[in-house]
Amino acid sequence: MRHAGIMLLLALTCAAALTMAQETAEGPTDGKAQKTFQDALKCVEQRKTELALDEFKKADKQDGGHCKACQRKMMKYGVEFRDWKAAETGASEMAAEAQGDHDVALAHQQFGVILMDEAFDKHKDEIFARAHEEFKKALAIVPNFPAALYLDGQALAHMKHDDEAKAQFALFVKMAPANDAKRGRAIRFIEDPELARARMAPAFAITTIDGRKVSIDDLQGKVVLIDFWATWCGPCREALPHIKEIAKKFQGQPLVILSVSLDTDEEKWKQFVNNNGMDWLQARDGGFTGPVSRLFSVDAIPHTFTIDSDGILQDEHIGDASIEGKLKKLVKRANESEQAAKPGK
Repeated sequence: MRHAGIMLLLALTCAAALTMAQETAEGPTDGKAQKTFQDALKCVEQRKTELALDEFKKADKQDGGHCKACQRKMMKYGVEFRDWKAAETGASEMAAEAQGDHDVALAHQQFGVILMDEAFDKHKDEIFARAHEEFKKALAIVPNFPAALYLDGQALAHMKHDDEAKAQFALFVKMAPANDAKRGRAIRFIEDPELARARMAPAFAITTIDGRKVSIDDLQGKVVLIDFWATWCGPCREALPHIKEIAKKFQGQPLVILSVSLDTDEEKWKQFVNNNGMDWLQARDGGFTGPVSRLFSVDAIPHTFTIDSDGILQDEHIGDASIEGKLKKLVKRANESEQAAKPGK
């Protein structure tokens, strides 16, 4: 799984679901570049996105680096295919040509997002430092920019600048709404900056079938198994007895199973859950484009994620997999941590 929280932010701030008309309006002005750009869009329609990326890069170069629509696609597909040079080129050109405080700040923030994803991919501290510089530029223009503050805190934590990271997280906590899933995560990062350097599961909140709102940070201290599935998915139905077995085996232990359905039909989902005795936490995300599914970059099901009692992502599997051994070890560690935290220990 890529650094899903950042991938989602990039998708929201950079892709923004442009229509064909908008893409054409922000496309190249050079004649050759226009033809190349249209070829790139056809590749996207044909799902030849890696080839489309090459065409968007070519069109942008033919247009002298002024094609905004090309740059957005270079950022989007550059990250997807880990073509960091293409992604960085698109982001730097966007930042250089942005006008007005809002757009300039957003462009630098987007550039920082790409650098963060690249840093996580390459595990290089100097790229976190470059991301920090982009967030600084964004915050110099718009100081009250919550997303930039949160991500800058993460960049600083990876640079081992813990006091500065805590300060950015504290500012974010003051600005973020109480129901923002990342707010609780930021509070934890202030208390323990080491967590900001770990491969944390994305911060999210979701409403369960009985109307409860559950966030990943509400489950701190427990091992969490997230199971993405759907009623229409044959392999998911085949894996259901295994999930039931796990729920029964670890009953009473510090393990929470959260099944997240990708069904679009709510009534069909509810009926299936009731008919099959799925009495653990159940929630519905509405498809592969649902907010939680996008956070975890889910593109195939069944897909499970195992998260330890500190919220760190430990394991990921597509398809029915033997995960009891890993769960047993993590549950044992969670029990030991709980005992150690009791008074007098």
